[in-house]
Amino acid sequence: MRPPIERVTSADLTMRAISARGRVPQHLGAVLVLDECDPGATARLLAERAALVPGLRRRLEPVPPGCGRPIWVDDGSFDARRHVRRVACPEPGDEGALLDLAIDIVLRPLASDLPLWSATVVTGLTDSAVAVVIVADHVLTDGIGGLAVLARLLDGAGPVDDVPGFATAHPAQPPGRPPLRALIADAWRDRWQAVRGLPGHVRQLGAAAGGGEAAKLTAARRCSLLRPTGPRREVRVVRADVATLKAAAHRYGGTLNDAILTQVAGALHQLLARRGERVEEMCVVIPAALSRTEHLGNLVNPVLVTVPGAGEPARRLVRTVTAMSAARAVASRPSLIAQLGPAFRLLARLGVHRWWMAHQRFMHTLVTNVHGPDEAMFLGGVRIREMIAIPVSENGNMPVTFAVLSYAGTAMISVIADPEALPDLPQLMEELREQVTVVCSRD
Repeated sequence: MRPPIERVTSADLTMRAISARGRVPQHLGAVLVLDECDPGATARLLAERAALVPGLRRRLEPVPPGCGRPIWVDDGSFDARRHVRRVACPEPGDEGALLDLAIDIVLRPLASDLPLWSATVVTGLTDSAVAVVIVADHVLTDGIGGLAVLARLLDGAGPVDDVPGFATAHPAQPPGRPPLRALIADAWRDRWQAVRGLPGHVRQLGAAAGGGEAAKLTAARRCSLLRPTGPRREVRVVRADVATLKAAAHRYGGTLNDAILTQVAGALHQLLARRGERVEEMCVVIPAALSRTEHLGNLVNPVLVTVPGAGEPARRLVRTVTAMSAARAVASRPSLIAQLGPAFRLLARLGVHRWWMAHQRFMHTLVTNVHGPDEAMFLGGVRIREMIAIPVSENGNMPVTFAVLSYAGTAMISVIADPEALPDLPQLMEELREQVTVVCSRD
């Protein structure tokens, strides 16, 4: 008996539609920096373990008209070695060179007729370190789900059932597309269930319209941060001690995320001051993760928050804590994007979403924050020194975004920018490092 057909969710399809119209793919990237090891053995181990992860053996399969949404099918010719490769880091092999190589890898399109991921083992780094750059299309998963998949590749990975939704989301499937009759029957079952669930859908739509991304929008202060972006990206990293950040935030009843938002807003305020502009508050969009029970795909609800950038650090942190407390009250509501998926996909296919993002005046930047492992992880017995998140997407008129991944006691703050639209990225990095210091050291 053939297992149930697994279809792409409405939210996942929306991500796919946005990526199809953009010049920058919707990709999730992660850089793992390992201690000295044999790169060939690391590549072979990655390929062996990837072959055991059901979600990494699947590709997206379109279906005939009238047969519902696209489906996930096992790739009958799957060979993990086609997804894992080795490259040498350009000279001088330092962090800057590694990050430049990594962003180039993350920006490369993934073959649409294969499972949508890749892993690149990087050699030639200083102090004999080895890095692994892992890339996944956003249609596969969001940041939280991406960590769950990554965990399956590392040492000490428990049974698949240990990850919520992993086993149920990826049951064993025979390769290839199911019979047409089965697709049609399954599509009609989905439609009937949608009709039966219409009252609940209306209630969820009302709840979504009352908060989250549908909350009252406040125009962001016009400034030079809002300018068109192109296809290029550059990434640099600032490190912060997680315990110190938490201690600073806890003094005012806040969280690690509150402290980071305060630092980001302060750095952007100072950068604009260098340009001769005064913008005291930053409008930041935050993808808040929703409850995850049976799906590894995109389960986020964008929340818009106004964060103070000017003023004494402790007072700014207090105001950020207050703003985020109000935002969390609505972040758990149903996502409007998920509830109105077909409408959003149509707008994306028509190019309306891309046009709106290029002309929007509601957000200065985006900040993502994913809590990674608290203890050091290992790959083939080799310690992973650092994990760096590098998500990329079509940013419209936001030249810089921030991605935070905490790992083994360190918050890695990735600053991802269009180097042409934000030529003073080095100055922004200076300001962010200064903000990390002042927010954590002052009462």
